[in-house]
Amino acid sequence: MTDCLGSVSGHLVAIGGAEDRTSDLEILTRVFALAPVDNPEVAVIATASGIPDQVLPDYEAAFTRLGASRIHSLDIKDRQQAADPETVRLIEQSGVIFFTGGDQLRLTHVMGGSATLQAIRERLAAGAVVAGTSAGAAAMPGTMIYNGAAADALRKGAVNMTFGLGLVEGLIIDSHFLERGRFTRLMEVAASNPEHLGVGIGEDAGVIIHPHGILEAIGSGHVILIDSRDLASSNIAELSMGEPVAIEHMILHALVSGHGFDLGARRYLIPEALAAVLANAI
Repeated sequence: MTDCLGSVSGHLVAIGGAEDRTSDLEILTRVFALAPVDNPEVAVIATASGIPDQVLPDYEAAFTRLGASRIHSLDIKDRQQAADPETVRLIEQSGVIFFTGGDQLRLTHVMGGSATLQAIRERLAAGAVVAGTSAGAAAMPGTMIYNGAAADALRKGAVNMTFGLGLVEGLIIDSHFLERGRFTRLMEVAASNPEHLGVGIGEDAGVIIHPHGILEAIGSGHVILIDSRDLASSNIAELSMGEPVAIEHMILHALVSGHGFDLGARRYLIPEALAAVLANAI
């Protein structure tokens, strides 16, 4: 696993869901532009989806419009397929690897510990872009939200957590964030895991995780960051399961396209500052 400040060469892109796949393709254009210049092949992994026959053609059409030389539509349904050398070979030759939405538990169950997941990690380290939408985004970190009703989530134990794909550490990602009112569930997670930065991504919005730990918001929606590293106090450790959580001094940021965040310094970056940081990182 690589942490969010690691020295991998590639980029991660987490998308909040419902991204435009038929019109301007704003977010998918950014994803494709991050691919190595000599490798425009795309692998689309529909493991999380319950309707791969409907989802895969949309991404095939979108990435074809963007100029992909080849598109590998991978409906990896089980662990045997995730161990298949042919599947691994297709991952190894792709410059873009894209996880569709669906059920993140299905995704982690099928991919966890597999040769395909190891190949994805190696491609990320070598410079490929790995992107995911909705469940595909939520599953990216080492720690993953997989359940928890948004209506009353700010109670101890109301949000279920498990291990994710381990593509990035130090973050917890939630998708469809504003549209499904998920503030309270990410706050509950952040209160119990103060070292982790909560990243709530709205629909048709995304965040690029650049090498060296710089986040960049993209798309038409919001990226919400919940930072509890300097939490002053919380009653969560003393509570019984289901009791309401109190939190003192949790910091919230709302990013829009072109704004960013330095994970190491825990610093908001306005567009001019983001551009300067990214220019210096090259």
